[in-house]
Amino acid sequence: MTRAEGADAINLGLAGRVVLVTGGVRGVGAGISSVFAAQGATVISCARRAVEGLPYEFHACDVREEDSVARLVDTIKERHGRLDVLVNNAGANFPGGLDESKPDGFDASVALNLTGPYRLTVGLYAALKASTAQGGASVVNLASMSALRAVLLVPGYGAAKAGIIGITRNLAVKWARKGIRVNAVAPGTIDTPMTAPMHSVAELVDTELAHIPLQRFGSVGEIAPTVAFLCTEQSSYTSGALFVVDGASDCV
Repeated sequence: MTRAEGADAINLGLAGRVVLVTGGVRGVGAGISSVFAAQGATVISCARRAVEGLPYEFHACDVREEDSVARLVDTIKERHGRLDVLVNNAGANFPGGLDESKPDGFDASVALNLTGPYRLTVGLYAALKASTAQGGASVVNLASMSALRAVLLVPGYGAAKAGIIGITRNLAVKWARKGIRVNAVAPGTIDTPMTAPMHSVAELVDTELAHIPLQRFGSVGEIAPTVAFLCTEQSSYTSGALFVVDGASDCV
């Protein structure tokens, strides 16, 4: 039994939930979408480019563009009337191949990884507030260990993910009496298409492993169940929290 299959065997009580996963077609986002779908949720996935053959609803959306976000918000309102779970997973480092140590690259990374998710989240406030899910509606933001320690190659990404933690805590307080919980998950280095290029540079791999007491990279199947659990009724007293899933790298 794989880790992902183990998650499928657990009933988290998420059947019937309407779930939006941004960046939900590859890597961590695809794993999150699969876990929710296996639990019987109605999964809506979005990414910048159209994808065919997915087993769940898909809409193209670029979170950096206000009009694109507005169209997605309107579509969810018209088709579903509510949103029970929002997972802000969309993001990347080196957006457009830009150097994040330079102002243009830094700005582009913050626009994609911080401003975009914030715009979408507040745009979906009414849909989240309309949720009748036990335990309330849930927003889960994907942060990163680069928010908690210096990663010199991606200063914009690290700064944006630190901002994600900040807006998680602020919205958790602001929406506490609105029936909406907001939490964040900070993965360590996970084997995904985004991190795959690291494996061609042994020095980069060695540097990362030096930060990880478990001495390996994580898998998508070790992130997705944590995200799903934060959206269950059993997590109804959890809001404004940061869950680190990183092989103990934050301990060294």
